[in-house]
Amino acid sequence: MEPVNVTADADRFTCNAYLVPGDRPALVDVGQMPGVVDAVREHVDTVDAVYLTHQHADHVGELDAVLDAFGAELYCYAEHPRRTGALADGDEVQLGDDSYEVVYTPGHAADHVSFVGERRLFSGDVVVYNDGAFDDGSFGRTDRPGQSRERLVQSLEDLLDRLPDTVETMYAGHGAVFHSEEGEGGDSVRDVIERALERAGRRQPKYPDE
Repeated sequence: MEPVNVTADADRFTCNAYLVPGDRPALVDVGQMPGVVDAVREHVDTVDAVYLTHQHADHVGELDAVLDAFGAELYCYAEHPRRTGALADGDEVQLGDDSYEVVYTPGHAADHVSFVGERRLFSGDVVVYNDGAFDDGSFGRTDRPGQSRERLVQSLEDLLDRLPDTVETMYAGHGAVFHSEEGEGGDSVRDVIERALERAGRRQPKYPDE
């Protein structure tokens, strides 16, 4: 089964929280949508583990509710009082039925990681397909305290270096899921990341009107 965005119907600002079904159901981020536990239960009875891309409020607002409801383990890069295990660059983790490599991708957040599998990429906020700035390859904002455009650019380069050519879908923390387009000339996940890298590398404000 394909991952499900369980916060897709949110009426308040939140990240995309992805339920990854399988023998070991997992959530990538939980978002801050009230009722996300009920949304998860529409698809599965239990969640074994939650994996955080980073701990910004829009990604963890309902974390306690999810952990309490399912008794799930918590895996993240930075310290957290409910953390079961720490994530480190190069770790292998199980999401649903598939294995993913943890790639440390800071810049938007100091604790940001992405999850790279053979067919799917969970990119958090380091790279998204569309947002209010760009429609076909964008990057997380870096204009707030603790953020770094230079480090985000390096993270995008690292992600490209470790991205298998077989990855065909990108599940980002915001915006639409991107599926590689079939046929000659169609965009791939790599194309989207390269476009985001080029735009981030200009060092121009992402949101010039703010």
